[in-house]
Formats: sequence, structure tokens, C-alpha cells
Amino acid sequence: MFGPASACAPLVPSLWPRKLILRPHLHFRRYSLTTSQAIRFADLGLREEILRAIGDAGYETPTAIQARAIPEVLAGRDVVGIAQTGTGKTASFVLPMLHLLAAGRARARMPRSLILSPTRELATQTSENFDIYGKHLNLNMALLIGGVGMGEQEKALEKGVDVLIATPGRLLDWFDRGKILLGGVNIMVIDEADRMLDMGFIPDIEKIFKLTPMTRQTLFFSATMPPEIQRLTETFLSSPARIEVAKPASTAANVAQRLVATGSKDFEKRDVLRNLIRSAGHIQNGIIFCNRKRDVATLHKSLVKHGFNAAALHGDMDQ
Repeated sequence: MFGPASACAPLVPSLWPRKLILRPHLHFRRYSLTTSQAIRFADLGLREEILRAIGDAGYETPTAIQARAIPEVLAGRDVVGIAQTGTGKTASFVLPMLHLLAAGRARARMPRSLILSPTRELATQTSENFDIYGKHLNLNMALLIGGVGMGEQEKALEKGVDVLIATPGRLLDWFDRGKILLGGVNIMVIDEADRMLDMGFIPDIEKIFKLTPMTRQTLFFSATMPPEIQRLTETFLSSPARIEVAKPASTAANVAQRLVATGSKDFEKRDVLRNLIRSAGHIQNGIIFCNRKRDVATLHKSLVKHGFNAAALHGDMDQ
């Protein structure tokens, strides 16, 4: 059974007063999110202990990404999964990983599998999935993220972990200190790869790839497939199964979505945003979501400078 995951407060970069949604194009073959009722988790070849945990959680039927990715992972193939949040993406790699790791033993400071997440919040959410679905298996898991005591993390690594979930910077810091070895990684997962790109983690990921065995199985999940991410998959994955799942539109009837063209410079985007707010007329309340905390600070400063009543909110601020 996995030990309890470390709790971390969520970071929610947000800014008043309006939300813009941009939808990038996808290029792989699309599948409907709906799966046939004839397909059940019991049909996918997972161990009985895992099926029991799935049943305990109240699930019987896999989502499209789960139904297509799980058999590929169980077969030992590399996988590129293109799926949005809310498609069941995390379980599509957690469940087959549990199955594959059920046989074998962990060694001190040498994790058997590695999951890289862009933020500590996503890493914590992934660990919760392992807690839920791995509760009937005798496997050890560790979180290597900021905000958690180093002593607790080091103790877990010395004991030996089957699953290590980490943010790239924290992992490399521990590797450089000689506290962890990556030569025993059999399965490696890159989760939210496009967010890794946005946050500047690609050089770290490339370095981590080179520290792991070439024989590892690699699972790559992303909501989009920009050229830089495509290059990574071509460099470090071997003949991967490519699975793309399009989430059905779920926009509420009273929500209007627009695609707005801007220049490539940040100041040009801010100028367009200010004009959008002004042209919308009287806005009592609104929220703008930003990718990074520094973007929140920059945009907030710009809006206040131009006379908008704006407030900033992100995880490094007293709330």
C-alpha cells in the first residue's frame, strides 16, 4: 500500500477581470471520448488488486484515452498521448504502471519508475491516484517536490521506491547532490509536456532523459503537440503508439468563447487585452488566467498603470 501523499497548497495564477481561451490545433488522429459499454476495466488485462481498487473508487468503464493507452503500456510500448484535462489521462498511465511494477523490488536511492510533473500541485494529484489505485499492492511511492521536508523525502528514497513523482528542477538538484540514482528507471512518464515547455523545463527534461537507461519505457502526455514537444518525442521515444483523444465541447450555453489574434510580443498581447476589456463595456467582475506567476505580476502592473482596478493572486502571495 502506498503511504499518504504530502499535501501542498494549490497555486492558481489568476487576475481580474476577464478570461480569454485560446484553442491550439491538434494533428493526430482523433477519437471520441465516449467508449463502448462493452469495454470494461476487467477487459484490459489489469491485475485483480488493481481492478478491486478501481471498483472501490466506483468505476467500471474506462474513458477513451484509458481504453487505448492501457493495453499499449501493458504491452511495453512507448506511448504519446494527446489529451486534455478531464479525459482520465492520469489513470491511463497510473493503472498500467501499477500492474507492471507489482512484480519486482525497489532498491535504495534507485527508483524503478519516474513521473515528471511541471508543478508540485500536479505531482501531488498524481500521487493521490497512486494512493487510490495502488492501495491493495505492496509498493512504495515518494514525492520529490518543493514545500516538503527534505528529511522525509530522503528517508523514503533510502527505503527504496517503486514510483518517484518529481518536478524536474527538484529531481536534478537531488541528483547533483548524489542523493538519487536514475540507472534503475524502467518506466518514465512526462506529464503535461506542453506546460513543461511553457515553464522552460525542456532543457532539464532532456538532461533527465540522458540520465536514465535507453531501454526504459517512456510515456509522454500532453494537451497539445507544439514542434518542440514533437522533437522531444522523436528524439527520446522508440516507435511510440500515438493516441489522441478529443474532449467533447462542454462550454455552458451562457459562455461565449472567442479566438483573438495578437502580435507575438508580450506588450502587444497586453495592449490587445486592454482594448478588449474597454470594448466590452461595463464589466463588474472578471478573471484573467495566466500561465506563470511572473506573468500575473507583469499583467497586474500593466493594468493598474493604465487605470484598471485589478488585483493579483498567485501561490507566492499572502492570501
